[in-house]
Amino acid sequence: MKYLKIFIQILIVIFLTLLTQVGGVIWIAVFGYFKIKKSLWNKKKRLLAFSVTYLLCIALIVPIVAPFNQRRSLPVFEEYIQPHNLGYVLLCRNYVHDDLYNNLVEASKDFETNYGISVTYLDAGFPFIDGFPLLPHLSHNDGRKIDLAFIYQDAGGKTTNDNPSLLGYGVYEEPLQGEVNQPQKCKDAGYWQYDYAKYIGFNTDKELEIDLDYTRYLIENLILKTNASKIFIEPHLAQRINPSSNYRNTIRFHGCHAVRHDDHIHLQISK
Repeated sequence: MKYLKIFIQILIVIFLTLLTQVGGVIWIAVFGYFKIKKSLWNKKKRLLAFSVTYLLCIALIVPIVAPFNQRRSLPVFEEYIQPHNLGYVLLCRNYVHDDLYNNLVEASKDFETNYGISVTYLDAGFPFIDGFPLLPHLSHNDGRKIDLAFIYQDAGGKTTNDNPSLLGYGVYEEPLQGEVNQPQKCKDAGYWQYDYAKYIGFNTDKELEIDLDYTRYLIENLILKTNASKIFIEPHLAQRINPSSNYRNTIRFHGCHAVRHDDHIHLQISK
């Protein structure tokens, strides 16, 4: 039984570290303190103590220390840019390199000023350590990549910051007849993981469809203002959005080894 408890604690630390980067360290610190003090607190009180400590750390300590690694947390309550949901903030997945932060903020302010629409971000990066993986992503490990939501319109044709997915992933803009069906090509080639996000995105059942014009304006504005090295979206959607010729070389296919990108925009800058 003793070794089983130790094994469970190790699994918890690994899980929290992979999910939030800092959660595992905080878990060790809090439960180590109770172990040293031989506290009689029950498990519920210890869990509450961890939760409070975690929230205080990510709100007061991590944002202060992260800049030493040239990372900054993206704004949360600004009109021009916001997270799709607070889960990305609470899990410390909203950190980017200083260069991307400054350029993305400028691009978002410009987009909101010109079109009255805020930019919505999804997964970005963790606050510390280049090369630390942000699972399940393959490349979000240096603060220079971020996923952004498409611009949508509701059933009445009104532009909205709502999203058809609770997580912002997994509700795809499927290829139309006559368009390149890259998702099917990748699945036929044996890349089973290519559309797995549809199982975890949690469809909200909102009647939304992509606003092609404003999404094109957003992509072009991002390329212009952030000096983007690459924009990943699915080939059929790039064809449908049809950006100006000046921006097309920046829009790339990400490869079958990744996952579908007809549910979000992947933006990255060079070092």
